[in-house]
Amino acid sequence: MAKNTKRVSPRQKMINLMYVVLMAMLAMNVSSDVLNGFTVVGDGLTRSADNATLQNQALYEHFEQQMAKNPEKVRSWYEKAQYVRQLSDSLYTFAEDLKTRMVIMSDGKEGNVRDIKNRDNLEASTQVMLAPGTGEGHNLFERINRYREAILQMVTDSMQTRIISDNFNTEVPLKGSTLGKNWEEYNFENMPVAAAVTQLTKLQSDVRYAEGEVLHTLVTNIDASDVRVNSLDAYVIPTSQNVVRGGRFSARIVMAAVDTTQRPDIYVGGKLVQTNNGWYEVPCPSTGDFTLNGYIETTDGSGDVVQRPFTQKYTVVDPVATVSATMMNVLYAGYDNPIEVSVPGVPANKVSARISNGNGTLTKSGKGYICRPAKIGQDVIIAVSAEQDGRVQSMGDYKFRVRQLPDPTPMIEYVDANGNTQRYRGGGAKLPKQSLMKADGIIAAIDDGLLNIGFKVISFEMITFDNMGNAMPEISEGALFSARQKATMNRLQRGKRFYISGVKAQGPDGVQRQLTSTLEVIIN
Repeated sequence: MAKNTKRVSPRQKMINLMYVVLMAMLAMNVSSDVLNGFTVVGDGLTRSADNATLQNQALYEHFEQQMAKNPEKVRSWYEKAQYVRQLSDSLYTFAEDLKTRMVIMSDGKEGNVRDIKNRDNLEASTQVMLAPGTGEGHNLFERINRYREAILQMVTDSMQTRIISDNFNTEVPLKGSTLGKNWEEYNFENMPVAAAVTQLTKLQSDVRYAEGEVLHTLVTNIDASDVRVNSLDAYVIPTSQNVVRGGRFSARIVMAAVDTTQRPDIYVGGKLVQTNNGWYEVPCPSTGDFTLNGYIETTDGSGDVVQRPFTQKYTVVDPVATVSATMMNVLYAGYDNPIEVSVPGVPANKVSARISNGNGTLTKSGKGYICRPAKIGQDVIIAVSAEQDGRVQSMGDYKFRVRQLPDPTPMIEYVDANGNTQRYRGGGAKLPKQSLMKADGIIAAIDDGLLNIGFKVISFEMITFDNMGNAMPEISEGALFSARQKATMNRLQRGKRFYISGVKAQGPDGVQRQLTSTLEVIIN
């Protein structure tokens, strides 16, 4: 074949390049039919979740009615139902908040989760879930795991257990496309906002389903003693199947429909044991999986001996607690960082925390704590303990990195035509001259959607340029515009711009810093 030596013109090269780019864009484009499919599925899941919410509400009302009639009998099941409600509402609300943040990032402040405009937006889910330092993906991953483990402890049916385990499974499938990805990256990286919202709606539907299954189980326990039975069975009812090492495994061993005037004999490991109304305890000095085996003996109405075996598995685990920073993954020196401290299964008033390595202070504040580290670069170690079985037990030490507060952003705060306070950040946007002239000066703050930390502005420069291109700096009066600066701004025409630079600010940590960022102001 002859070699083609014909020279390709620059115009033809450009056409060829544009064709390649077009084909790439078409390959990346998500079909509108696929996005419509996500919307249809999401609407169906939303209806399912709403219906399940109504059904669960009816069960909660049943608990309220039963509690009013017989609080002594119902109280324990009622409290478990309220615990399930708190767990479920917390995860459901968190998922709803993530959906709202994604849609607002995609469609703007007026975005509606049930009417997404930019359904093919690939940035919103990635930013909300995976952004360094602020992404909520790992937080959602941990919340799902904690919810699954808590719910499974309250479900006894094997089919329900399998379904709930599958619904809240957080393992990444072993496929070539998933190598190197964690759960949050697999589910939300470069995911169209319509698909990401549908994922979270499915999670909400699964939460309401699991909540309903547990509530049905608890309702059955309330009514069990009121229903006529034709068989006798032995049951072991533990306070928890997971025991902290050094604690005690507690369980109530009973026979269903037992006559309260005739206490049955309980045998564990072939030996008769003495119990207090069926309560049995055994020390737990080591971790691992254990099984409690035995049987119960009683007599029926004809005097015949009735024997029923029982078996109960339980797990002894090492101490564990949850310590999470409310707003961030690190703690800032010289700043009041909100901290939440909890231990699964232990009431908040039985949990305490302290800083064990002396780097700062930790004080109780409302339902949580305020941690104020003193030294940058030195970790803060928070020691958690909990009161269990009348004694205080260590639940572990938890380490946090300590960093200096990042530099704030200079902004002009003004009131718009509707009377709302706005913050002008530059970035090519224009500021109405009328609003500018009403502004007193500038502010500096860390305001990224999660943190909102104000800084004290000490001074700044306003720089304009004359017709010859010469810079004309004017010094402020602290955080306020000086009279000369105001006069200069008043002379500027629409479309003109000036710059705010050389900002000096002091944060709540007491550190004074010179900001490197410059605020460009374009007058409208």
